[in-house]
Amino acid sequence: MRTDAEKEHLFKAIDCFGKRFIVVSPDFEILAYSSPFSGIRNRDLVGSRCYKVLHGRTSPCENCAVKEVIKTGVPVLRPKPEESMDFDRMPCYYAYPVYSGDEVESYVSMDFDLPTTSELEQKLRRSDTILRNLINSAVDCVIAADKTGKVIIFNEAAAKVFGFSISEALNDLNIVDIYPEGGAYKVMRELRKEDHGGKGKLREYRVDVFDRGGNKIPISLNAAILYENGKEAATIGFFHDMREKLEMEKDLERTRHQLIQSEKMASLGKLAAGVAHQLNNPLGGITLFTKLILEEYQLEEAAVEDLNRILNDAERCRDTVKELLEFSRQSRELRQPYDLNQALNRTLSLLENQTLFHNIEIVKELSDSLPKAAVDIQQINHVFMNIILNAVQAMKGEGTLKLVTRPLPDDKGIRIEIIDSGPGIPEEIIGRIFEPFFTTKQEGEGTGLGLSLVYRIVENHGGRIWMLNGPNGGAIFKIELPISETNSERGEREQQP
Repeated sequence: MRTDAEKEHLFKAIDCFGKRFIVVSPDFEILAYSSPFSGIRNRDLVGSRCYKVLHGRTSPCENCAVKEVIKTGVPVLRPKPEESMDFDRMPCYYAYPVYSGDEVESYVSMDFDLPTTSELEQKLRRSDTILRNLINSAVDCVIAADKTGKVIIFNEAAAKVFGFSISEALNDLNIVDIYPEGGAYKVMRELRKEDHGGKGKLREYRVDVFDRGGNKIPISLNAAILYENGKEAATIGFFHDMREKLEMEKDLERTRHQLIQSEKMASLGKLAAGVAHQLNNPLGGITLFTKLILEEYQLEEAAVEDLNRILNDAERCRDTVKELLEFSRQSRELRQPYDLNQALNRTLSLLENQTLFHNIEIVKELSDSLPKAAVDIQQINHVFMNIILNAVQAMKGEGTLKLVTRPLPDDKGIRIEIIDSGPGIPEEIIGRIFEPFFTTKQEGEGTGLGLSLVYRIVENHGGRIWMLNGPNGGAIFKIELPISETNSERGEREQQP
């Protein structure tokens, strides 16, 4: 038996114990408690049912540890709050029996619920704030959805890319809505395979999604299935917008093609100059002696026709040689500041009265604030004329020709776009259209040097030219040229109304 002094010390120790506990009978009547409960009068505790006075219930708590001890006769430890978030189901989480001889006299329930819940709630609020800030500050779109597809997480990056506000997405958006038809189900099938980093994971999966306006966005998707108690509960995806990267790749590929083309042109230019000079002398002799024969001899009509055919073919060869000389930059250049709007209008005035242009609608979008460019205007006229004639021939004399000019940002240059409504260029030969002697025209209709010469002229002016097919058909030629940087030219631009 304990002495009175021992009992006194023991009671003091119990009262000073930081964790509150109660002693209850087998029918949950409170027999004793370690320290008062805030908001409950002491006289209301002893003799009351613990589940009623502490938790306002009409029956023992569902997760009550005492109930388990009554069944098993051994101490029971229930999950801590960090392991379970359902506060309504965990008021008592440690209990053990008190014996009197061989019989259980009472049960001790160590109830940490009242002092721990507020601490846990604060901790959860802090964790929730950190998690929310982490998700919202992510560069990529973060979207999570439950098993029904209802969006439950939608960060600021997702709102920017997809065009939905966060509240709209959380209230009205289903994950199926952002994918093409059947796309969401395809992603879920891939998630359940072992092919992408293990079952339930998806890494760098390329897929297209739609924004609010129905615009297609290429995405690199990293996703995972979230499990709860071994069952699928939700999915989360990190959507990386690939548009900027793909555009950069296109620019790099275009630059690579231009570098290759430049090397070809440089080599061919040297060859062309030599070939042109070698051909000029015999062509001159053929032309001269053919004319002498026609002038000095009385020939049959058939012979005269044959000689005239020789002259015509020789002239065609001389024209080709002339193009080769221009291609190899043997012509003299004279660059001066020039208004390219005026150059385009002049080119059109020379062409638009031709029969081929009668059924062509010409649309102009020429910038009023276009700065002048330092160009050899004769060469630039040749560039415009060649591309415009090619466009009209491609439309077979019927369609729309659109001319656009505009300054590039930060005085980086001028862009000219020549757009037609023709059939466009087959994708497999777009990369070859600027190659010397490459042509899609019938034999005898062209030398294949026209666009090569255009490319060389633009390149020699420090600019660049490329071609692409329009989204609705037709070809688009884009030319960028540097602007004139002389002080007088800048002054002229500033004085323009």
